[in-house]
Amino acid sequence: MESSVLAFATDLLDEGPDTFFGNLTDRAGVGGVTLASVYHEARDVFPHNPHRVVRYLEPGAAYFQPDAARWRGRRLAPRPSTAIGDADPFAIAAEQAQRRGLKLHAWTVFCHNDRLGFEHPDCAPANAFGDRHLTELCPANPEVREYATTLVAELARYGVDAIRAESLHFHGLRHGYHHERYFEQLGPVTEALLGLCFCPHCLAAATALGVPAEEVRQAVRAELRARLADEHRAVEPAPLDELADGTVAAYIDAAAHTVTTLTAEVAEAAGQAGLRLSFMDGGGPGKGWLSGIDLPALGKAAHQIETLGYAKTPEAVREKIAAFALHGIRPEEMAVILRPMAQDCDGPENLAAKLSALRELGVPEVEFYNYGLMRLSSMDRIGAALRQAG
Repeated sequence: MESSVLAFATDLLDEGPDTFFGNLTDRAGVGGVTLASVYHEARDVFPHNPHRVVRYLEPGAAYFQPDAARWRGRRLAPRPSTAIGDADPFAIAAEQAQRRGLKLHAWTVFCHNDRLGFEHPDCAPANAFGDRHLTELCPANPEVREYATTLVAELARYGVDAIRAESLHFHGLRHGYHHERYFEQLGPVTEALLGLCFCPHCLAAATALGVPAEEVRQAVRAELRARLADEHRAVEPAPLDELADGTVAAYIDAAAHTVTTLTAEVAEAAGQAGLRLSFMDGGGPGKGWLSGIDLPALGKAAHQIETLGYAKTPEAVREKIAAFALHGIRPEEMAVILRPMAQDCDGPENLAAKLSALRELGVPEVEFYNYGLMRLSSMDRIGAALRQAG
C-alpha cells in the first residue's frame, strides 16, 4: 500500500528540507508527500512549526512559481503566495523527493478560490437572483475549465506523480466564509436552492441537455421568495425532485454532467502529461448530489476517487469504503485519507488496524492529514502504525 502525508508548502519552507523530509521518512515512514499547489483561505494552528503557531493562508494562492508564458493573456491565472517570496517550493520538493526516492503529488484546490472569484465575479456561480458566490468558480464557465486544464499542465513540469483534485465541483451555500451569518432559520431545502448556480453558462449547459433551465430558475426564485418570507415554509422538507414538476432535479443532474465532463477534461490533460487524477469527493456517497458529484460517472472520468476515512474505529472506516461499492466504485480504484490525531486515533494500534482494514479491502493508497496541523507525536504514530500493519 502506497502512503503519503498531505502538507503545506509553508511547512517545507519554515522547517527546511532536511527537517521536513526527515520527519516524513524517519518518523512517519511514508513513501510520498502530497504538497498543496493551490489552496484556499484558512487560519490554522501549527503545533511544531519553528517560526509561528498561528498562520493565515492567503485566498486562492499558488505555492509554486507559474510559467508566465503559459498564462499570458489569461484572466484566471495562479498567483504565488507572498509567503513563498521568490522560492519555488515545488521545485525544492521535486528535487528532494527524487533524491530520497519519494513520490510527489500535487494537492490542488480548483473551484474554491476566493481570490479569483472576487477578482472575476462573472466566473463565480450565480444563484437564482443573480447574486454571485464569490468564494467559488463555476465549473461550467469556459475560462474556469481552461484554467483547470492549464493548471494540470503547469504542475506536470515538476514531475509530480498525481494531481489530488479538491473542489473540482460546485459548492453549496455554506462552504465557509469568514463571518457568514444566518440569523433566520433557512432549512435544508432553502439552503440547497440558494446554492444552485444559474449563471449563463449553467443555464446554457442545462438547456443543451433538454432541461427548461430558465423555467427552473423562475420556479426556484419563486420558491425561495416564499420560503424566505415565511419561517414555517422555510423549513418544510419538500424533496427537491418534487419541486417544479421534477425539473429542479433535472437541473441538478445537468450540473453533475458539467462536473463529470470537467473532470474528464482535467483527467485527459493529466494523462497526456503522464499524471494520474485523483478526484477528492469530499463528503462520501450520498452527500454530493447538490455539488454535482455523480460517483459512478466520476469513477469513469477520473483515474481514481479519493475520500475521507475520518472515523474512530476500523469498522467505521471499512463501512465508509464499502458504501462506495453501491455506486460502482471498487476499493482498488480508491485512495483514502486518514487522520492520525487523537480525535480519530487513540494510539498506533488503532491506526494500524485501519490500515489493515484498507489493505484487506484492496485500497492501494492511503494519505495522512495534515503534516503541519499534527503534533510530531502523530507523525510517530503513523510510522508505528505502518510498521505494525506491515
